[in-house]
Amino acid sequence: MAEFSFSILIILALIGCFAGFLAGLLGLGGGIIYIPLFLWAFELFGVSPDILVHVAFGTSLAIILPTALSSSLVHLRNGHLHWHLVFRLAIGSALGALAGAKIAAATPGLWLKALFGLMLVAIALRIFLSHPHLPEKGHESSSAGSLILVGLAGGFFAAFFGVSGAVVVLPLMILALKHPMHTAIGSSSALMVISCLTGMAGYMFHGWGNAALPSFSLGYVNYLVVAVCAPSTTLFARLGAQVAHRFSHDRLVKVFAVVLILVGLRMLATTLFFS
Repeated sequence: MAEFSFSILIILALIGCFAGFLAGLLGLGGGIIYIPLFLWAFELFGVSPDILVHVAFGTSLAIILPTALSSSLVHLRNGHLHWHLVFRLAIGSALGALAGAKIAAATPGLWLKALFGLMLVAIALRIFLSHPHLPEKGHESSSAGSLILVGLAGGFFAAFFGVSGAVVVLPLMILALKHPMHTAIGSSSALMVISCLTGMAGYMFHGWGNAALPSFSLGYVNYLVVAVCAPSTTLFARLGAQVAHRFSHDRLVKVFAVVLILVGLRMLATTLFFS
């Protein structure tokens, strides 16, 4: 069973600083940055390979939660959060997150690692191919069924991969449902609170009582890692956002997309090598 020494806690705090800074600098979800770092760090700390990926995913969701909640409150104060949309999205999100966490918990860690690598490559390609100027105008009425389906997709994606589902929800709301950018972002932030809560609960439930879990774990969620990483993430995300104004944001994001591709391909390669 993995134990957490003082040096390990320092490494975790540094991971939180690094992930938060990149998230603020590039405007991307912290989970995409956290997961590769956790996979490396947890293996270094001696977490069992059988549950390493599951613990990384579940813990990532717990760290994303306060950020999503904070973002939602900001959008609520600015009038960009519409409850009639969020309620319908949340129905699908909760169902999708429960299903995503259940399927992820039953999936071998090696397969999860490979799928996460594919997801990183797909996100990077989307960054390269996406049009930089999305429409600002749109409407705010959609059928209940379409909103539930969008929430279902976002919730499943978030819980299965342990990341923010905004990468799925935002394009669907803007391009498919034709909602304005501010409304889509506000709804997506609120939706991530539901996805993270439900997905986190699923990872806790399915990992409960596993003898291989490291210390300070509630199922597949390690609350000590959350307590160490979350504050440093929040602090350095603000620093990253301030630094971002000094550089070309588009160029930074493109560079990060290259890094995502390299990390994703490396995960795929190691999966094929060890399978």
